[in-house]
Amino acid sequence: MAFASEAGHGNLPNGNFSSVIYSKKVQLAFRKATVVGDITNSDYFGEISAQGDTVRIIKEPEISVSEYKRGTQVTAQDLDDEDFSLVIDKSNYFAFKTDDIETAHSHVNFMDLATNRAAYRLADNHDQEVLAYLSGYKPSANHSVGDAVNTTVNGTVAVSTAGTDELLTSMKLIKGSFGNITTGSAGDHSIPVAARLPGATALPTTYASPVMLINRMGRLLDQQNVDKAGRWLVIDPIMMEVLMDEDSRFLNADFGDSGALRNGLVLNNWNGFRVYVSNNLPAVGGGAGTTGTANQNTDYGVIVGGHDSAVATAEQINKTEKYRDPDSFADIVRGMHLYGRKILRPEALVTAKYNLA
Repeated sequence: MAFASEAGHGNLPNGNFSSVIYSKKVQLAFRKATVVGDITNSDYFGEISAQGDTVRIIKEPEISVSEYKRGTQVTAQDLDDEDFSLVIDKSNYFAFKTDDIETAHSHVNFMDLATNRAAYRLADNHDQEVLAYLSGYKPSANHSVGDAVNTTVNGTVAVSTAGTDELLTSMKLIKGSFGNITTGSAGDHSIPVAARLPGATALPTTYASPVMLINRMGRLLDQQNVDKAGRWLVIDPIMMEVLMDEDSRFLNADFGDSGALRNGLVLNNWNGFRVYVSNNLPAVGGGAGTTGTANQNTDYGVIVGGHDSAVATAEQINKTEKYRDPDSFADIVRGMHLYGRKILRPEALVTAKYNLA
């Protein structure tokens, strides 16, 4: 680009003596935090990585206890060998090529940059898909449009009373779960959520506060005898904002033992939960930021809580390779991620669909 000149003093033609300088520093794109690795277990990873695409998991048998009186004839119970399966059936890939001439002329290592970005994309897609699955949804074109309810069972359900989304109806919080909300749309719609005003004593009649919602999620897990140790909660930035509006102490290091935070984790222990914030949770329609009772069945977000033992993930292929393009002077880099995920304990997962009141 030529410099500005005073009147009557022209620039050199085309500005060729003013060189364009390319910085060796590359602006990297922002990356979303991934949380699935922290909230799922890989207990079956070693069993499936080299032996096929299905693992059958045997459930602990249920034992009946009966009252005994002297002279009672004791009848031995036949044990049930009930099982369910985890199937490796999800795969994603990337492939790109770098031309030899472009590589020789480039001032940065573009192959390394692209490979790093591609690896992140695989991890991000995995995080989106697994978070949606354990919440009862499936991502539609990786969140480019609203997500949809999952209706495809992976293998076989872990509990016979689970739905096609592999979750228990009793562990899904909806508007009708809160008796204090007496106005607005139908009870099976999303929960209107707003920060409770300071000093308020009476329960609100048009919404639930974020603390009320999360306390209810904890109670449902308590009623299923889910261990306190190992519980987690994943919320989106909208819910985090409302939670902070209600009480800013939620990010105070002295309130909830925040400790050393990592990869989406914002609280190490709040009401028994490790709390994560993620942009990869399911969003239906316009998502949780859509207000108004007319949208409570078409536009909402989903948050999910559970236990480390509730969901298993396993990988069979996770590799990147480079080879020469036979049809040009270029290197091709490609990678594949083949994995499976399974809800093992639906009683240890609780979801809530909500939007802003």
